[in-house]
Amino acid sequence: MIQLEQIVVEGNSDDAGTTPGGIADPAPPVGYVPTETTAGSKTATDILAVPQSVSVVGEREIEDLGAQKIDEALRYTAGVYAQPFGPDGDTDWIYIRGFDASQTGIFLDSLQLFQYAFAGYVIDPWITERIEVLKGAASVLYGGSNAGGIVNIISKRADGKRRRYVEFGITDEPNGYGAFDLGDRFNADSPWSYRVLGKLKGGATQTEYADEFRGLINPNLTFDNGTTRAEFYGSFQYDDNQHTGGFWPYVGSVVDAPYGRIPRDLFYSEPEEDYIRAWQAAVGADVEHDVNENVTVRSNTRYTAIHREEYGPYPYDYDTTDNTLYRLNFKHDTDAQLFNSDNQIVLRGETTPLVQHELLLGVDYRYFHIDQVQATGPADPLDPINPIYTNALPALYDPYLDDVIDLHQLGFYAQDQARFGNGFILTANGRVDNVWIDRNDRSASNADYSGFESALSGRIGLGYEFDFGLVPYVSASHFFAPQIGTDANGDPVNSQTGEQYEVGFKYRPQLKPGVIDGLFTVSLFDLTRRNTLQSVAPLYIPQTVGEINSKGIELEATLRLWNQLDVKGAFTAYDLTIVDDANEAIIGNQPYLIPNVLASLWMNYTVPTGRFAGVEIGGGVRYQGESYADNENTLKVPDAFIFDARLAYERDNYGVSLNVTNLFDEEYVSGCQGIYTCGYGEGRKFLLKAFARF
Repeated sequence: MIQLEQIVVEGNSDDAGTTPGGIADPAPPVGYVPTETTAGSKTATDILAVPQSVSVVGEREIEDLGAQKIDEALRYTAGVYAQPFGPDGDTDWIYIRGFDASQTGIFLDSLQLFQYAFAGYVIDPWITERIEVLKGAASVLYGGSNAGGIVNIISKRADGKRRRYVEFGITDEPNGYGAFDLGDRFNADSPWSYRVLGKLKGGATQTEYADEFRGLINPNLTFDNGTTRAEFYGSFQYDDNQHTGGFWPYVGSVVDAPYGRIPRDLFYSEPEEDYIRAWQAAVGADVEHDVNENVTVRSNTRYTAIHREEYGPYPYDYDTTDNTLYRLNFKHDTDAQLFNSDNQIVLRGETTPLVQHELLLGVDYRYFHIDQVQATGPADPLDPINPIYTNALPALYDPYLDDVIDLHQLGFYAQDQARFGNGFILTANGRVDNVWIDRNDRSASNADYSGFESALSGRIGLGYEFDFGLVPYVSASHFFAPQIGTDANGDPVNSQTGEQYEVGFKYRPQLKPGVIDGLFTVSLFDLTRRNTLQSVAPLYIPQTVGEINSKGIELEATLRLWNQLDVKGAFTAYDLTIVDDANEAIIGNQPYLIPNVLASLWMNYTVPTGRFAGVEIGGGVRYQGESYADNENTLKVPDAFIFDARLAYERDNYGVSLNVTNLFDEEYVSGCQGIYTCGYGEGRKFLLKAFARF
């Protein structure tokens, strides 16, 4: 039987995670080694007891990697393909088990950040305590979500600790930032504590002419008297950027065009006209109360508002035989609102002295509203080798999209975690969702629609914990994800559905904490997603005809040795297959973009004593296997090795560090989503940071 009270996490002064205070507050990782997670159970659960593969990237790992975006922090995580189009300042591109999690798979504090079209919500790692990645189907707990898994970002919250921390950083572009983290109790005996995080960031990027600016503030309050814990928080972030990177043609990026390769730093827009401006705000409350030792009630509620607007040409080079990059001007103006409320009761008890239960009953509600206008227009071609910018763009055409969409989702769910037989762990889940989608089309086509759908999700998992820390497990799950759109008859399209089967083991060596800590996971999975929305020729009307199967193996190991050496290794191998498609000629092929193999190894060593005490040396290597640029599987994207390095020094209450990403400045294409949509991987980048506590 798993005995969570035996997990020792004390003595880790370099891990500043929130002290566990309730069912939703897992212990922070020991170095890089996680012990508990909320992903996969919605309660603070020993990671060994979750019948699916889970990775946790803690605050220490995020700092060591020098991650300035969420997708950067996941580069060394098994089962995750991050930044498939290279660096993108306004989007976190994350694929899990071969499926895009960027819009329906991102969660903040266990509430979904449902994103549609250009209504994207961007989380800065500065306000992030840890990142939990649950691989595979998750709708049984979270409602409609990405088939491949979810990324649950956990915010830094007030926890009664005194914090006086400032940090400054600068890159070689140059691009710099200043940030602070302040917190404390209101007085020594007060149950109230506060925490305020803030950051200003701005400067150049690896793309010529493309500058960026970000300002954010994140205040929160916590009340904790031992029985009731309430967290109240707000957040505001403003971004003013220009387009970076690019969606380049295969001929000109992966292979030579007549003019050679498109420069990696080419700015494809017009410097004085181009912009991406956005603000996002959120307020929420997370309340938990222990009725008694066997009953806990909890409510997690958040309201989010987003405004994003974008203007500037995009490349679309359908003719790669000359020195011309054709462009299409684009503009959108998007407002979105998102309201989430998740309410739970947790019951603990025994049906017999030999069977212990933790029963979770919940009801959640999600409302998403988007008001959007999109338009295109002409733009002069650009010479990719010797670009000449006019900073003049013709008028846009009339909007091709002008609508308001509302989505309501109401879900009821239950989970039972039963422990019996001196080691068996049984997890059973069930959920029913009701989804309403309404569209008000303000364009000339007046394509209004209204739809309702009810869906069931389920999961069953069984594991067995041996005394020496090994837990083999098996699980099966069914999932769904609602989709916005209409078919050829003007009726709402069906949700995505599918199932996953997974078998694996998790091993935590029973060694002395503080001497050797570790976690090893191996998982084999078979995942099928149906009803993929496609635009079907010749009229390009959406239909839910696509089906993709993802089989694979994931291996991940995290270690901390003598509080000096942190190690993380990951390996993923996919067998992705198009099972059904509107184009019958590609059935049986491998989908484009996703590499067949991903592997990585990162290590960070801290000198414990002597003249060089406090010096840290770290480095890693990432391998990205071959992928296809087209679903016909005629054009390949080569594999690549990318090396990273770190050097740091920390003493008492101050420290400095230098991270170098892509140490040898490897020029490679990270992925192609079709032959006209390829992205370069990030070039070499230096990040120098300094911090002080006071």
